[in-house]
Amino acid sequence: MAEQTALTGRTGTAGALPAGPSGGPGPAAEARPDKPDAAVVRDALGVGVAVGLSGFAFGVTSAGSGMSLLQTCALSLFVFTGASQFALVGALAAGGNPYTAAAGAFFLGIRNAFYGLRLSQLLALPRAVRPFAAHWVTDETTAVTLPQPTRRAARVGFTVTGLALYGLWNLTTLVGALGAGALGDTDAWGLDAASPAVFLALLAPMLGSTVERVTAALAVLLALTLLPVLPAGVPVLLSALAAPAVLFLMGRTKRGTADEAGGSEDHRGYDAEGHSGCGDHGDVAERTEGERWT
Repeated sequence: MAEQTALTGRTGTAGALPAGPSGGPGPAAEARPDKPDAAVVRDALGVGVAVGLSGFAFGVTSAGSGMSLLQTCALSLFVFTGASQFALVGALAAGGNPYTAAAGAFFLGIRNAFYGLRLSQLLALPRAVRPFAAHWVTDETTAVTLPQPTRRAARVGFTVTGLALYGLWNLTTLVGALGAGALGDTDAWGLDAASPAVFLALLAPMLGSTVERVTAALAVLLALTLLPVLPAGVPVLLSALAAPAVLFLMGRTKRGTADEAGGSEDHRGYDAEGHSGCGDHGDVAERTEGERWT
């Protein structure tokens, strides 16, 4: 584990990540200025083990769709994006074109690149380690890493979650693929819903504000609306448009409120000829503005 970088956030604790969008998780970090490694490891193992065991569902589903044992295990070893893997084998099982199925899985996996942009700032790992760490960037490692109050805790959470998840996911994939024949009709078990259910359980507690809940609801609505008309994976990718849409609407609302407040103030402090009643302040402001551009 690399040496912890000392940063100063709102908490004033050495090694604490700055609160807010650019450095740390924000309010959660302020409420918990420090967190023991044992607590981080416990949380990380809980997520890693719970989700890692659902690799069994992928192994069973993949074998049931006609994939060989080698192909199934290779997907978990080298792709390691659960939702994309399920999308790929699901499309193949439905008789879809392999290239179309691969494209859908690719689009669904693009979200990990955006996770990586955020995690790279929090973890600040050495360059030699980053390519290996990138393989462990998933929904679950991101969900565990982001709420951590310090860089050290973020690194511990990411490493433990990634190690537990990768190891168990691949082991249970092998077990599921080998035991698929004993389960009979795999569709009747509904095992493909295990991984999304776990992720939703991780996501729900993070939706603390009204803006976050509205964004999540709009994203779900977009995905469900586009699901019948677009290839697998594309609706999930396009549902990310919910975030800029909500931010745009919030910005317009705030600007409208500010304009209304400014309009009421424009009628104060002027004489009959329209001059400001603030003495020389207007002239000073004009001179300052002129000097800024010279």
